Amino acid sequence: MSESVRVAVIGSGPAGLYAADELCKHGGVTVDILDRLPCPYGLLRYGVAPDHLKMKSMELTLRKVFERPEVRFLGGVELGGELGVADLTQFYDAIVYATGSAADRRLNIPGEDLEGSLPATEFVAWYCGHPDAAVDRIRLDVRTAVVVGVGNVAVDVTRILAKTADELREKTDIPDHVLDVLAASTITDIHMVGRRGPAQAKFTTKELRELGELANADVIVDPDELVLDEAAQAAVDADKVVRRNLDVLREWAQRPLSGRPRRIYLRFLRSPVAVLGTGRVEGVVLERNTLDPSGRVVGTGETETLPAQLIVRSVGYRGVPLPGVPFDERAGVIPHDGGRVLRDGTPAVGEYVVGWIKRGPTGVIGTNKSDAKETVATLLGDLDALPRAPHRDPDGIVDLLERRGARVVTWEGWQAIEAAERALGAAAGRNRVKITEREALLVAAKARAEDS
Repeated sequence: MSESVRVAVIGSGPAGLYAADELCKHGGVTVDILDRLPCPYGLLRYGVAPDHLKMKSMELTLRKVFERPEVRFLGGVELGGELGVADLTQFYDAIVYATGSAADRRLNIPGEDLEGSLPATEFVAWYCGHPDAAVDRIRLDVRTAVVVGVGNVAVDVTRILAKTADELREKTDIPDHVLDVLAASTITDIHMVGRRGPAQAKFTTKELRELGELANADVIVDPDELVLDEAAQAAVDADKVVRRNLDVLREWAQRPLSGRPRRIYLRFLRSPVAVLGTGRVEGVVLERNTLDPSGRVVGTGETETLPAQLIVRSVGYRGVPLPGVPFDERAGVIPHDGGRVLRDGTPAVGEYVVGWIKRGPTGVIGTNKSDAKETVATLLGDLDALPRAPHRDPDGIVDLLERRGARVVTWEGWQAIEAAERALGAAAGRNRVKITEREALLVAAKARAEDS
């Protein structure tokens, strides 16, 4: 077929970009990548910790997708806002949803919504400079923080809380208002709490080791919590990552304290059962757990009260429903079969899904590559049977958006935002400073269009 197939990818994070890349390899396909934010890269920009420079440098690789002549970026466009699914079908032959898992999972315990108790999604958005972050809600004028969870996000949160503002200012693009709050932090103790044992923790060894390398904090592990039952020991013997994690934890359990200003406590087999306080967090009640032979968590009824003034809940992400798109509330994903979106159990013509919104929040960034290959192979296999959208003019979708009041950010607009952030960094003696306010991002993006 001589006419290009037109595909809309909704979401510009790694999953969406890997899908666009796979589509372009086929030839005869043009891709518009739409995102509700003015900036691309999704969780790579707004989820990866600012001090994880190697991971963030993946932007240099992924930007090559945007530089393909077949690919166009349309930022500042929200599905359910300026556009609906029915609109997309008028301009595109296929739609690929790649919106990730943006919401947090709750603990569902008393006091969870007290001031000073917040999800990791909110805390991460704050220190990453997300335009939707609650800038004034984060307060660190406290002594003790509890991070609930033992995955890599919990490790990131703990590490950011433990570092000094000067450490983060030197090499990262972390926003100035975040640095100001971190500089004024009075935190001395950080407890990272996991409901299972050390053999079931989800952090990876590289991220775990970073806690032990902090110049500003000692790490404290109770050796009694590292004693494993037969099933846990079998897990350690069978998995080299778990084995390495235990080696790190056991070394820390023997390490003498060095008198650093902050202390990080790694606590296992503990579940928060209540958050205490009147108006604001004052403590958390932890129940001691055991694991039954199948590995299921069983509460013992034995509790302790830990005084704390800040609680960050990092117990998992879940997807958010998209207007007009099927959604499995229980699993937190878009239902699919091999990447084909299912509507009432039947494959929807021309609708596909990739990434966390497809499979749930599992795997690392690279996992999205094989995931995208599966979905794109399915889409390409359906190509001959897909009806073609009635409107073929590539500018038609942009004209419609502008008529509806959308302030569309193109790739050139994003490059203008990058230039503005580097200019802010140069003025502050830093490499780059992230712009956080949506209006300021849009103004920066528009400056390039007016200059050209």
